[in-house]
Amino acid sequence: MLTENEVSRSWNRLFKDSNFSNDNIESAENLLDELRPESPLRHRLSKELVELRKLHAERVEA
Repeated sequence: MLTENEVSRSWNRLFKDSNFSNDNIESAENLLDELRPESPLRHRLSKELVELRKLHAERVEA
């Protein structure tokens, strides 16, 4: 299990260049699975992932 700090750093690297590929989204989901269910960071990043999925869908449709 990764620490919250490690997950946060990895998350930032995943989306550093606004890269919302399916692979990055899948990697982000895997990072969320590393966090405790009650983690505030997990809650925040889960909401962020919903928004990132929307952005990705909009770019694919465009």
